[in-house]
Amino acid sequence: MFSVFALGVAIWALATLLRLPLRMTLGFLAGLWAVVVLINLTLPPGAALREATGGDARPWLVLAGVLALVLGYRAGLARLRHRATPVAAAAGAPGKAPPFSEAELNRYARHIILREVGGPGQRRLKEARVLVIGAGGLGAPVLMYLAAAGVGTLGVVDDDIVESPNLQRQIIHTDARIGMPKVFSAQEQVNALNPFITFRPYHCRLTEADAGTLFAEYDLILDGTDNFDTRYMVNRVAAKLGKPLIAAAITQWEGQIGLYDPARGGACFECLFPTRPAAGLAPSCAEAGVIGPLPGVLGAMMALEAIKALTGAGEGLRGQLLIYDALYAESRKIATHPRPGCAACAGAGVSQAKSAV
Repeated sequence: MFSVFALGVAIWALATLLRLPLRMTLGFLAGLWAVVVLINLTLPPGAALREATGGDARPWLVLAGVLALVLGYRAGLARLRHRATPVAAAAGAPGKAPPFSEAELNRYARHIILREVGGPGQRRLKEARVLVIGAGGLGAPVLMYLAAAGVGTLGVVDDDIVESPNLQRQIIHTDARIGMPKVFSAQEQVNALNPFITFRPYHCRLTEADAGTLFAEYDLILDGTDNFDTRYMVNRVAAKLGKPLIAAAITQWEGQIGLYDPARGGACFECLFPTRPAAGLAPSCAEAGVIGPLPGVLGAMMALEAIKALTGAGEGLRGQLLIYDALYAESRKIATHPRPGCAACAGAGVSQAKSAV
């Protein structure tokens, strides 16, 4: 066995002297290993050549397994390091600043090591512009999670102020900020959470006249409002501009969420709900009540779907409506399709689709 190791050292030394490529050197050593294993498997016990090479193939097989694990581990680490710093080459370009500071790389490390996100996905998040309609129960967790995730520009529209009954579920606000406009309360919390992003508060009631100009500045729209007039208006404007819309709604113990994107073959909100429900069939949270954590669950889903849409990770909810029943811990998905003749989205947004997510 010693002679085999000596021969292996000699091969390595000769390859180093001749400056042979590492792969070629490893190939020679692998060939030597294969010959030794073959000798121990084919020659009868007690044969001189078999005894000279150890007399048993099992130690050589174990050695190969250990080396394979070590090399695989090193290769995996190298791949992770490469994914963790995908912009290193660009950062080294003359006159070009790196897209992430050292503090940002450390902050987003858990994203960057995810295969589905990586450095390129995190950069897309940083370059993204997301507009959230509503800073209430759904908007609160959406804003917190998208800010924490590193979405570069976050806008929020809301004309309401923080009130005491909000605090049972709207976790972005605090008791000390009762009476403050919700968008500015949210701004304080978001800036404290992540100073590396840009936050744009719009303290106003969203009108259809303003929505077109505002939506054009963003890549993705998230609707967490609690009235049907705004939902239908947001859907119409988003469809017209070809902007993907993630919308959710909650009441009591139930919620639903979908990605409405007719510019890319999906349905719009009005395709599913062409008419408003009759009075009393869909009461607001103030009228019917809502369990506190429910908007957190649906809001977190909205943030997650936004991150997936922006990074291209996984499968999103385009063409699907997810319904969640918190009381019985059940969820189900319903396939959705564009409705022929839909007044909100028929032929709308196709020309603008290339500029959105």
